[in-house]
Parts: sequence; structure tokens; C-alpha cells
Amino acid sequence: MSGLMERLRKGYGKKLVSLHAWNGWIVVILALTGLILIGGFWRGFLEEGRVWIKWAHIVVGIASILPVIYYLLLAGKHWKQLKQKPWQRFNVLVVLGLLLGWFGSGVLLWQFRAVGPSVSNTALVVHDLLTWIGLPYIIYHSITRAKWLKEPNRRTVKNERELDGIHPAAPQPVYTRKAFIRGAIGIGLAVTMGPSFLKWLGTSLGSVGGSDTIDKLIEKDTNMLLPAPQPLPASAPPMGGGAIGKFRVYTVTPIPSFTNADWSFTIDGLVEKSFKWDWKQFVALKRTVQVSDFHCVTGWSVYKNTWEGIKLKELLKMAGVNPGAQTVKLYSGDGVYTDTLTLEQADMDDVMVAVMHDGKPIPSDLGGPVRLIVPKMYAYKSVKWLNRIELIEGEHVGYWEARGYANDAWV
Repeated sequence: MSGLMERLRKGYGKKLVSLHAWNGWIVVILALTGLILIGGFWRGFLEEGRVWIKWAHIVVGIASILPVIYYLLLAGKHWKQLKQKPWQRFNVLVVLGLLLGWFGSGVLLWQFRAVGPSVSNTALVVHDLLTWIGLPYIIYHSITRAKWLKEPNRRTVKNERELDGIHPAAPQPVYTRKAFIRGAIGIGLAVTMGPSFLKWLGTSLGSVGGSDTIDKLIEKDTNMLLPAPQPLPASAPPMGGGAIGKFRVYTVTPIPSFTNADWSFTIDGLVEKSFKWDWKQFVALKRTVQVSDFHCVTGWSVYKNTWEGIKLKELLKMAGVNPGAQTVKLYSGDGVYTDTLTLEQADMDDVMVAVMHDGKPIPSDLGGPVRLIVPKMYAYKSVKWLNRIELIEGEHVGYWEARGYANDAWV
């Protein structure tokens, strides 16, 4: 009977060890793919590969619930074993909370179209927060629970009497190897991830309900264009009261900068009259002001932006659209990015070629000096550094659409 119980105990222990290993690999894969997805360098380097990584992240994220369910089936027995180990019980609850939190917020991000921008925006912040707090915790837990660290015969740094061959009746360790390594790992994670966490905390929490960050972006603006556009009365102070949230700066190329000598804005293609304005001429065009929300396909939003610029339909009216034109092709000044709108979409009243945000020039990080704003669509349609509009026959596949994004970008 005792032999049977011992075999059952060992079998149960092997299940927990296997479960721990599988869960560890899942966390590693999710961490690596997640970091790649948010990295600006990887967005441009991987191109369409980024879409495959995104789906790998989603599939593995969904699969992460399976070890949790399996553990819950074993939890009753495991919980009894930990009756005299409150710290291990606490650890189990923390890890389960992290895994369930990641899973829940990840599902909401995956289904961002179904839940809407306000829910997905909050889910993204929760997902990020759990990552910054949970990932170091799980790394620390996984390393310090490793077998090589737990082996009793390798834990103790022996005192001088033992090293001299003298074996006292009750040898006392001066300092355990386990305690030293745990301390070193903890300090290392705090030093390496602490500053990054604080930076994230300062830039991301505001996306739920923080304050406008346009001033910080303007401080490092690299564009040098004169004269500066002067805001209309509705822009200063902002008609919408000022943007709520913070922009996350994504780009597939290095952020370009422009001067009066190398900037121009063109409308050509299937039009009755082509235009090419320099900066001074362009900022003299009649502008209007609108308040609208800005939604990124990755889940975050900035609300109540006051944009000032020229309605796209007004620019097309100036140029005159030839009967053969079907598509509005939009070019970024980075020389790489393009996207499109149909003529019907371009005719929407809130599609704007913007030159100001909340009464101030649009900085380079935010897509200035001129960018498109399409409030009813996700932001990959709102082309940054816009400098050319071409009317074409037929269709054109935009940068992210060619890499797996949907051409239908409606929020």
C-alpha cells in the first residue's frame, strides 16, 4: 500500500513538474513575440513576418489557458500539500492571477473590433502592466526554482573549519548559494527592467485618461519649416478641450525630418489640374477645425483631438477628379509607406489633411508637418508625413495591407 502511494505521489509530482515546464515555455514565447510586436525596429524589418508573429502570439496566448485549466484539476491536492507553506501558496495565486489576467486582456485585444476602442484601450494598458510586473516575477521564480539551484549538496558555501577537513557536529552555513543567487537575480532584474518600467509607466498609463503629450513631442521635433502655421481661434485653446490620452510612436522607417528646401505637397494623377505647393503656399490654404478620436489597431486610443487642416474632399475638389479615377493613393514622405481610400471614403466630411494638433504644429514623431486623419478608420490609414495624393484607376495595396492587414479598416 505504501509503495502504491509513493508511486502516486511521484506521478503527481511529475505532472506538476511537466506543467511548470510547459507554462515556462509558453511565457517565454509570449514574451519574445510580444516584445517584437511593440518594437519599432522589428515593425519595419520583419514586414509581413510581423503579421505571422502576431498570429503566433495570439494562438500561443489562447493555448496558455490549457495549463491553467490542467492545474486547476490538480489544485485541490496541491493546495493541501502547501498547507504549511504560505509563501508558496502566495506564489501560486500570483502566477495564476498573472496568467488569467494576460489571457483575459489578450482576448479583448484580439477581439478589439467586437469590444470597441474604449475596452481594448484599457485591456492594452492592463496587458502591458501585467507584463512589466509579471514577467520579471516569473523569470525570477523560474530561475530560482530550477533544479540545479535547489540541489541541497550545492547550496552551501562552507565555512573555513569544514574546508580544513574539520566537521563540526552541526555545521552552519555562512551564506547559502541559493540565497546569494536569488538575491543577485532579483537585483539584476530590478536594475535592468526598473528604468524601462518607469518609462512605460510615464508614457502608457495616460492612454486610459491622462493628459495631452503634444508638448513633449514638440520639444524633440526635427522639422524646420517656416513660417509656423498660426492656429485658428477654435484651435487655441483646443475646441475639444485638449486630447485625452498619449500617442505611442510607431514607424516602419526612421522618422524623417523636413525643411522648406525639401518639402512640397502634390496632387496629381487622374485630375483636371495638378498642384504642387511649397510650405509657405500650403500653410496659406484655408483650413478648418474638427474634434475627433484617434484609434490604433494595436488597441490604444487618444480621445478628443482637435485637428486643424484642409478637408481631403476640398483638396480633391480644387484639383478636379477625372471620370476614370477610382482610388485615392496616399504617399508618405518617408518614401516607403503608402495607403489608399476610395473616392467615397475620401469624401467623408471628417477626413482631413492636418497641419495642427490642439493648436500646435504636428511634430515629426506624430507624422508632421502634415498627416492624414481618418477618424472612422484605424490609424494605419491616417498616413504620416503625407506629401502626395495621386488619383489612380483601379486599386493599390497599401504598405500594411500587403503585409496582412485588412483593407477594411473601419473602427
